[in-house]
Order: sequence, then structure tokens, then C-alpha cells
Amino acid sequence: MERPGAAVERSMSSEVKAAQREVVEEFSLFEDWMDRYQYLIDLGRRLPEFPESLRTEENRIRGCQSQVWFVAEEKEGRLHFRAISDAAIVSGLIAILLRVYSGKHPQDILDTPPDFVTALELQSHLSPTRSNGLSSMLKAIRGFAAEALRAA
Repeated sequence: MERPGAAVERSMSSEVKAAQREVVEEFSLFEDWMDRYQYLIDLGRRLPEFPESLRTEENRIRGCQSQVWFVAEEKEGRLHFRAISDAAIVSGLIAILLRVYSGKHPQDILDTPPDFVTALELQSHLSPTRSNGLSSMLKAIRGFAAEALRAA
């Protein structure tokens, strides 16, 4: 017999997994990394406006060579992220992270490893400083999720 809440947990976890699958499938349409880089840049250009008032030291992600600001807000049990960078490719990485994690349950975020990073081979195609920045952003997202659960 299934324990209470297990079906809800499975459906929550599948939200992040499904978002990761969609991103991996989307990137598989591009045959080479130059096209993928261009797509990343295009995604970054489409990020919503990020108010100057939120570009504070408190919202800045440490560990990124470029300037990155990340804000989380909880609404109805889900985390919603807003972020921006002053670098084009990093902004594209932010766009992917927002697609995968924004609007998801904090527990879902914590329970689902970022398998898309490996599937997209990002670590081997990004510079070491961008890889560090991506890791810092993923760590921040997990930190926001853990904090939301503690506050609940």
C-alpha cells in the first residue's frame, strides 16, 4: 500500500523532470555547439525585465564571474524566480534555470537532481568560470528551496 502523499510527491517531482526533459529535447534540435550558444544568447535576450531596485548586493550570486542577481518569491507553495546577468550566455543559462525551476514546489526542487546539466554536456562546453557560475546558481536555487521549506 502506498503511503499518504506519495502520489502528490511523484507528480511534483515529475514537474521538474518534465521541464528538464523539454530543455534537453529542445537543445537536441541543434547539431553543433555554435548553434546552441546562439540559442542560449537568444533565450537570455528574452528574459523579463529585472528592476534596478533588485540589483543589490543581497540578491547577487557569489561565484559568478559576471554579475548575476537572483530573487525568489514563494506563492501558494511554489517558488517563483526572477534573475538577470550582465553577460549574454549567462543570461541564457538563467533562462534555462527559470524554465526548469520557477513555479515549482521547493521539495520538488530539492528532490530532483539537475540531470539536464549532464545531458546537455554543459560542463564540458562552458568555460570554467561559467561552469562555476552555473553551479553557484544551482546552489542558490536549492538554498532558496531549503529556506522555503524551513519557513513553511
